[in-house]
Amino acid sequence: MRRRNFIFVLTLLLVCIAGGYVGAAPAAQLSNLQDFIFDTRADLEVLANEALGPEQRPEGWTFNNDLNSQTVISDLWFDNELLANNIFGENTRPPSWIGITANKPDIIARNVRHDLELSASQALSSNTRPPEWRGAAPLLRCERTLQNVLSLLNTLYRVTTNTPESALNYCASVSAEAEENLVNTALDQIENLPDEVLAIRGDMERLADEALGLNIRPPNWIGNKDRDSSTLTGDNFLDLESLANQLLGNNVRPPGWIGVVTNSQAISYQNLRHDLELLADVAVAERPRGWQGIDPLERCDPLIQNLVILVEQFEFTTEGIPQGDNFCQSVAAAANTLAESPPIEEIVVQDPNDRRLAEADYAFTYLDLAARQYMGLMPPGVTFRAWYRNFGDSTMMFVSGDDFAVYLDQRWTTLPIDIYDSLPTLEGVEPLTFCDAAWCDGPGPTPTPTGSGPLILLLLETTPQAPVEGGEESSNKVQVSWNYIRVTYVADNATTRTAQVALEICTETTQINCEPVIRILDNTVGAAKPVISQTPNGLNVYEFPYGYTANLVVEGATLTSTDVWLSDPSIR
Repeated sequence: MRRRNFIFVLTLLLVCIAGGYVGAAPAAQLSNLQDFIFDTRADLEVLANEALGPEQRPEGWTFNNDLNSQTVISDLWFDNELLANNIFGENTRPPSWIGITANKPDIIARNVRHDLELSASQALSSNTRPPEWRGAAPLLRCERTLQNVLSLLNTLYRVTTNTPESALNYCASVSAEAEENLVNTALDQIENLPDEVLAIRGDMERLADEALGLNIRPPNWIGNKDRDSSTLTGDNFLDLESLANQLLGNNVRPPGWIGVVTNSQAISYQNLRHDLELLADVAVAERPRGWQGIDPLERCDPLIQNLVILVEQFEFTTEGIPQGDNFCQSVAAAANTLAESPPIEEIVVQDPNDRRLAEADYAFTYLDLAARQYMGLMPPGVTFRAWYRNFGDSTMMFVSGDDFAVYLDQRWTTLPIDIYDSLPTLEGVEPLTFCDAAWCDGPGPTPTPTGSGPLILLLLETTPQAPVEGGEESSNKVQVSWNYIRVTYVADNATTRTAQVALEICTETTQINCEPVIRILDNTVGAAKPVISQTPNGLNVYEFPYGYTANLVVEGATLTSTDVWLSDPSIR
């Protein structure tokens, strides 16, 4: 292979990289692209030493490890392909090789890492790497479709994988987890699912008639045809396995056979329909008359089906893709391409005529229906769409916007009560919540019960404050709010419902970079709050009642706040 063979692809890469192309997040989140590229280049050189010998490289090798170079990613890809030619053969690659699929630096880097691991497994062994191998997240060894399914689950639904990296068969475990997550978001939206499960029974009976003879069935055939039977899915599975044994031989199955049902009717339907179509492909020349499995997508691997379900939100369709032996591969290629370059902005556009659109009016927001995870005050003018309401007399509802999906109280919004009453309830629904808007500031304890008018006034700083000494000095400091204050509890007094606390005031709500509170002025009494004692590390100790205390001047060396929050022991 010569470098001139890559001119077109390299030109494409240089254009997108030099232009600073920004796209959707890759399947495996690359928190630091430069570090990722550096580690991949280092491992590429290590593998070249192992496969070719120290300092032996193919003709045209770039050796480019300059992270500031505009060609660092394209050269990484180029050298990886040169090494692959030596390991697999000229222009020969394993079926799962990804290569270049999108003109985005993060996607290219992700794909190079995946393919490099394939080369390492071929040159060394599947589980052996040199001691100096830097490696990457095990997800990057998984197939492209699975990576993109996980990426879209995260982008669209804020779902992340909980599979431990030490899992024995990591990719299979992650794939199963992704399928379960998809059921909780989109898959159970299949219309008339019980009827579709019954249709599998009908098609299985038709296939048995066609392949074995009319009304001839394998031994122990169950033949359950009751749509409402609680065992219909399981009986379908047992009869399908019996039919496969009869037609193909005991435990002989076509490549790609799944042979699994789960507690999820949707997943079980997907697996059974897939396997039934596989069996029909090898058992009969054409589908019997009246066959109900008319969707060619159901013959594809469920992972491909799941990716299609996700990219359908970007108006993806399989119409126009020729049906035939390569249908599933063509669908996978088209769906993966769209997944890696999705028009994310198209899915957040709201219909201005939607009656469920409303605005906040200083509404408290939460990540949970029980209002334990407070996320901040949604200010007026923030538009949201209401999706679900709570039961009974509760006025809590689930809403979402461009960068949040939270619970709030209908009374603190412009949504009319009749529209609220028309919303579907949360029965059987557990929406995914998140809050990335500028006003989000949590999760944390609720300052006071939702709907407190006096608290709203305090938070909006509309309560006049009495002048205090030292105000001019503190005016030069950066003002932050109560959730920037790190509280260390020293002692509790259950009788007075107060606590002695050491306070630090921080530059961010994560409370990492903090400075000691050096004094507190209480505007209510116009005097400094007394220092009760000091901790061994020199922090002042003050006494406050549980809950929210406002009308203060809490001062550090460079920061100040007007309020503080203390939780009682039951919350802690």
